[in-house]
Amino acid sequence: MVKYLLGQSVLRSSWDQVFAAFWQRYPNPCGKHILTEDIVHREVTPDQKLLSRRLMTKTDRMPRWAERLFPANVAHPDSIVDPQNQTMTTFTWNINHARPMVGEERCVYCVNSDNSGWTEIRREAWVSSSLCGVSRAVWEFGLAQFKSNVTKSLKGFEYILAKLQGEAASKTLIKTAREANEKAKETALAATEKAKDLASKAQQFV
Repeated sequence: MVKYLLGQSVLRSSWDQVFAAFWQRYPNPCGKHILTEDIVHREVTPDQKLLSRRLMTKTDRMPRWAERLFPANVAHPDSIVDPQNQTMTTFTWNINHARPMVGEERCVYCVNSDNSGWTEIRREAWVSSSLCGVSRAVWEFGLAQFKSNVTKSLKGFEYILAKLQGEAASKTLIKTAREANEKAKETALAATEKAKDLASKAQQFV
């Protein structure tokens, strides 16, 4: 039997900003359960879509009965980015402990229909178990972990987005200050040259 979960979230940042933050999500204070994340394959398709495959190792707090079944958790996330239509679709599933529990997740990141400056995340999850006698406990555990990780993921996204936007704002302020300083130097130099020219002309009448 398979348990199914559907959810939707909104990030108040543009799709471009979310796309940039997606590749810089870890480490973050809300994602301490992510131990490692590595890109093992990447390619651009003939129709200009970016395909990526990552390998992620993570750890989550578990009830005692589950510690022997899930000593470690290795996930296999794939992503398909379509820059032309501004969509990013991710697929994640566990590649170990598949007999106790198989967890699969599909997320679609797209421009929010109500606000083009926001990004909508549509999530689907499937949890199944082939264990007899404890399958209900495994399902409940899997769905609880999914909900918990969704919350951590959103908070992590918001943290990275705020950090990136803060860095961008700082760079903009520094650039503006530099440009203003250069403009002030140019204005002062022009004024000095004009003053010298006037002084030279004045001496001609003395």
